[in-house]
Amino acid sequence: NFMITLDGLQEQLLALVVKKERPDLEEQKMELIEQQNGFKLKLKELEDELLYRLASSQGDILADVSLIEGLERAKVTSNDINAKAVVAQQTEAEIAQSRKVYVPVAARGALTYFLIDQMWCLDHMYRFSMTNMVASFCKGMDAADTVMTEAEKADNKRAAKGKSEVLEEGEKDELEVRVARLVNTACYECVAYVSQGLFERHKLIFICQLCFRILAHAGTLQPEFFDFLLRAPVETGSDNPLSEWMDDRSWATVQALKQFELYERLPDELVGSAKRFREWYELDRPEESPLPGDWKKLSAFQTLLIIRALRPDRMTEALTIFARDMMGQKYVTSKAFDLVKSFEDANSATPVFFILSPGVNPVRDTERLAKTYKVGIEHGNFGLVSLGQGQEPVAEKVVQAGYMGGSWAFLQNIHLTPKWTGSWLDKRCDDLSAAHPDFRLFLSAEPAKLPVNLLQVCVKLTNEPPEGLKPNLLKNLAPFTDDFFDASAKPGELKSIVFGLSLFHAVILERKKFGPQGWNRNYPFNTGDLSSCAQVAMNYLESNPKIPWDDLKYIFGEIMYGGHVTDFFDRILVSTYLDAYMKDDILEGADIYPGFPSPPNALSTKDIREVLEATMPQESPIAFGLHPNAEIGFRMKQAETIFLNIRELQPRSGGGPGGCRRSIRRKQRWTTWSRRCRRRRTCSRFWRSWRSGRLSSTSSSRRSNASASFRRRFSRRSRSWISASGATCRCRSGWSLSKLPWLRIVSRTHGQLRPTRRNEPSEPGSSTCWSGIVSFRTGPWTRPSPRSRGCRGCSTR
Repeated sequence: NFMITLDGLQEQLLALVVKKERPDLEEQKMELIEQQNGFKLKLKELEDELLYRLASSQGDILADVSLIEGLERAKVTSNDINAKAVVAQQTEAEIAQSRKVYVPVAARGALTYFLIDQMWCLDHMYRFSMTNMVASFCKGMDAADTVMTEAEKADNKRAAKGKSEVLEEGEKDELEVRVARLVNTACYECVAYVSQGLFERHKLIFICQLCFRILAHAGTLQPEFFDFLLRAPVETGSDNPLSEWMDDRSWATVQALKQFELYERLPDELVGSAKRFREWYELDRPEESPLPGDWKKLSAFQTLLIIRALRPDRMTEALTIFARDMMGQKYVTSKAFDLVKSFEDANSATPVFFILSPGVNPVRDTERLAKTYKVGIEHGNFGLVSLGQGQEPVAEKVVQAGYMGGSWAFLQNIHLTPKWTGSWLDKRCDDLSAAHPDFRLFLSAEPAKLPVNLLQVCVKLTNEPPEGLKPNLLKNLAPFTDDFFDASAKPGELKSIVFGLSLFHAVILERKKFGPQGWNRNYPFNTGDLSSCAQVAMNYLESNPKIPWDDLKYIFGEIMYGGHVTDFFDRILVSTYLDAYMKDDILEGADIYPGFPSPPNALSTKDIREVLEATMPQESPIAFGLHPNAEIGFRMKQAETIFLNIRELQPRSGGGPGGCRRSIRRKQRWTTWSRRCRRRRTCSRFWRSWRSGRLSSTSSSRRSNASASFRRRFSRRSRSWISASGATCRCRSGWSLSKLPWLRIVSRTHGQLRPTRRNEPSEPGSSTCWSGIVSFRTGPWTRPSPRSRGCRGCSTR
């Protein structure tokens, strides 16, 4: 992948597009290339023949008839070849002009791939091969032949704007629509292939970065505007005249924004039209409303800069709207986990890789999929191995049996055996071309430093809860079909209860984003809790003439979900939600929260999902029972994280340290420095333990254990060992040292740890001074600057 360039990949993809859309042009081009190569070979043969005759000629050259005739034939042949070459050049120009129409398709594919190839900067698991990307690109072009929906027609019409004029008016419109559809389907298929393996927190980053790169490729993205959007600098020094409703940081950002000619009037407009701007500023969702005055004429990207300055807490939603308007609704809609559809991309040479999340068990979904192919443990053609100590030979046997016989193999938790995964499994997955056609390999692991080749060859899948209350609710309802409800004697009541449970499950998952305002502690709620509660509700409806609300709430809140909850106030919160949802009002279509009534239980599951898609209001803290301002904190943090990650994906210039992340370079520098001295490496363990809380000031037993371990390790290489007690280190002789996490003790001569006796007299001007120590606030184990190299007890420098 590192050998390809943007232009080279674009040319290769263009050949694939033209081969599909205009096979005659591609065939003609191949014939032309072969013809030109034949001309070159023919000229080379004539040249070699003439040189041979001239070298072997005897006597007078002009008397050699065969040589003269050979020269005449070479001249005639050369003229003929030159004439054909001129025609070939004209034909090649015509073919290039015809192929030029499909360049946008290839350009979009090349841009998408080079963004995909940089996603590993966000997480090591994001490794994708060019082979799989090209396969998805071709699959997207094939999808362009299907019947378009109204939404796709709108997306294609949006993408068709601005194309060059190549053909007549009628043909041009038809061809532009076709090219726009190819761009849309091919790009979306690549995006969908990658998104199924991304964590939820990175999906919007991926889509927004794709939008920015498309604008930059088209030449409509101004670099200085883009840099301001990412960094939001401030310009201090001016008083805020709108302090009554605008915070000082927003005003400082506006002052920095006025450096651009387009926005130089913005501060004066804010003061002059303060009433109108305040109304817009105080809206719950200002990104959905036009800006006051003439500022509403700005483009979508230029509007982002004003929102970034005035309402940075709404940038996540503003970026979502920006990507939706530019690319289409389907690009920003999170798709539910669908193993059946993702399995279409897998084959005997392409394993399926599950990136594990808390509470996710992909084995059950895989076994359900295997039954449709008559594969299972009971049939003897499905091997399941959970990796751990001593399980490597068993896993090798299962994989080899499937490789030769065509069975399925599932290896769980391969991150627990890193040495075996990086050797045997990596080599096995690198060469699966000769495997049985029915062989399928499934892998699962938590995010870890796994081999790059192994990650690239696989189809990666994640199964995290989507972000947002509505996507979570729709995902929770998806497993429950009409057959499930028809199996109950009271299908209507069961539908209402399952809807309330699905909403309850979505709410308690989404409350995590509010931090301490949401939960006092984090709990691993999962879909297994929801399905178990639904089954319990069905059983209780069968055995009771009336709905036993109290029994259901107790089982749901104290056993099923309550089994995870350990905090007393969190248990009260769970009970309060169930009291609001599990009651007779939910059967009658009462409002769950303002503006959101429960759907009628007489509808089918498909109709219920359509009603929720159409009527469920926009998410707000009110849906969780919180104050509207409760989301400001996490929205600000979320926006800053998004822009930080987008900055990490920007191309680096120059030949400096390289790498995509500053944190990677910091870790490399720390690793290099910590290897220099065993004592420093030992002390760094103590420093990290103290910082991480393992040396707690309230836990005497843990503190003493860590102190003993620290003494044993340090005394091996040092004359004076140090004992750790809380945050203060004391040596054996009673000398007192400073707190290691902040203060570093440095010798005058060797730069090593030296003890200091508090009451020992000092000798000014001597090379050893014991009355004080040197302290400085920098990173771990860095040497002091000349100014800080001094003694507190005397003036020795």
